[in-house]
Order: sequence, then C-alpha cells, then structure tokens
Amino acid sequence: MKKFLIGLLTLVLTFGLAACNTSEESSSEKDQYVFGYTSMTQYNPYFQVVEKAIRDKVEANGDKLITTNPAMDVELQINQIEDMIAQGIDAIFLNPVDWEGIRPALAMLKEANIPIINYDAEVKDMEYITSYVGSDNKNAGKVAGEDLVKNFPDGGNIVILDSPTMNSVNDRIEGFMEAIEGKNFEIVAQQDAKGDLETALTVTEDILQAHSDIIAIMGGNDPTALGALAAVKAANIEGIAIYGVDGSPDAKTAIANGEALIGTGAQSPISIGEKSVEVAYKILKGEDYEKKIPVETFIINKDNVEEYGTDGWQ
Repeated sequence: MKKFLIGLLTLVLTFGLAACNTSEESSSEKDQYVFGYTSMTQYNPYFQVVEKAIRDKVEANGDKLITTNPAMDVELQINQIEDMIAQGIDAIFLNPVDWEGIRPALAMLKEANIPIINYDAEVKDMEYITSYVGSDNKNAGKVAGEDLVKNFPDGGNIVILDSPTMNSVNDRIEGFMEAIEGKNFEIVAQQDAKGDLETALTVTEDILQAHSDIIAIMGGNDPTALGALAAVKAANIEGIAIYGVDGSPDAKTAIANGEALIGTGAQSPISIGEKSVEVAYKILKGEDYEKKIPVETFIINKDNVEEYGTDGWQ
C-alpha cells in the first residue's frame, strides 16, 4: 500500500510539472510584441521618416512601438533606453546620439537580453549589436566628392562641416576625402556642425568671414548643407557649391531651384525603416537573419532630381 501511494504521488507530481511547463511555454508566446525606438534626434525630418516606416509595419502586425526623442543628448538617450527596458520591450531600434557614449545603454540592453537593431549609424562597440541596417555611408560621401571633382576639375579651397560623434557622418567624410584625394583641393576649414541646421548656419557664417576664396562646402548631412546654404545666401556670396547627404525633400528642392546646394548623396530612410522591422521579427521568431544589411546610396543633382521629385523621400 505504501509503495502504491508513493507511486501515485510521483505520477501526480510528474503530470503537475508537465502541466506547469506547458503553461509556461504557452505564456511565453506573446500576443503582442513591444518595440522601442530611439534616434539621435526626432527633430531631423530624416528620422521622422524612419520612425514612420517602422511604426507602420509594426502596427500593421498588431504590435506596439514606443518612441523617444533624446534630442542630441546622449545621457538622456541612455535614461530613456533604461525606461524602455523597464517597460518590457522585446527589441529596440537604436540610432546613437554618440557612437561611443551610448555604451552604457548597450550593456543594459545586453544584460536584459533585448535584441538591438542598430540602424543608420553604427555604434563603436558592434559586439553588442544583434543586427545593423544602414546606408552605405562611405559611398554617400564618395558620390558627392566625385560630383565635386566633375564640376571643379581644377580643384580649389573647400570647407568640410562634419560631426565626429556621428559615425555615419565620419564614414561619409571619409568617402568624400577619398574621392577628392589628389585632385588639387585644399581644406581651409573643417569644423563640427553637429549635424544641425542652426549650428551649421553659425559655423559657416564665421568661416565665410575668415575665408573669401571658397569654392565648395561639404556637409555631413542635409540639415548641415541647408544651414551652410542659408549662411551663403545671407552673405550674398555666389560661386560656392554645397553638398549634403540624405536626399531630403528640402535639399532636392534647393537643387531643383538651381541654388548653391547642388548635390546630395541620397539614401532611403523608408527602406532603412522597413528592413529594420523585417530583421527584428526574424530575430524574435528565431529565424535566420543577416548581421549587416546595407542600403544603396547614390547622387542626386540637377541631372536627375526631377526623377526623384521634391515632395517626399525616395
């Protein structure tokens, strides 16, 4: 009788444990995924388009997207990511304010076992990243440089407006420099415009006062190029060619209107957003995925701007 009771108890415990495991497995199958989204700043129209592309695909699947705006403050970005972890996000779409300074947030996400889809600009510590989706930024700068060489075959004095904390901009400037190497161009000023229109406007105003023989300005993104354009127009200076990177509607409008901004290394924020979502779902569902997903870049200038239009992103 004693052996019978022990056997019965063992059987009950075994079935109870199996039922418990089945319940746990069932509860792990989520009815709704929650994603986090952070960019260096949502005041840049480019990132507004990326966010919308991501949101459209996430919400079409019945899932949720939490969006934050650190507005170029890396400490705020880290705090916002910590808050999103506390809200139980399943994965995050991350574009860093500072490619090095974001490290504490990456460590927190790794500790929480949250996949990181790094988009547009790489972080320095890529070992934390689950997958990266971004434009071929080096090529975006290269095609701008090639267009400059074509338009100014004899070279001349130029200005570079970069942003050292943004690795995407670093890559663009590197590609630009390679394209103009040995082509008789001299860099008379290179300053940090922080990827911001207002900052670029102020920086360019100062540079124009110090240098009167500039033939071109290369901006690390379109807001920078548009800030330089505003400064050149305010100073009523002609003959300076301005380049940017993005392919934004405002930049394309300036090109179409024949203004000093004559070219932009174009990318597609819509494609970046959509591809980021596609890889995020593959990761969460345990499917095979690519660790690095490049998105094409190309020059938009007066020769092809009508093909891409000025009322939206390509």
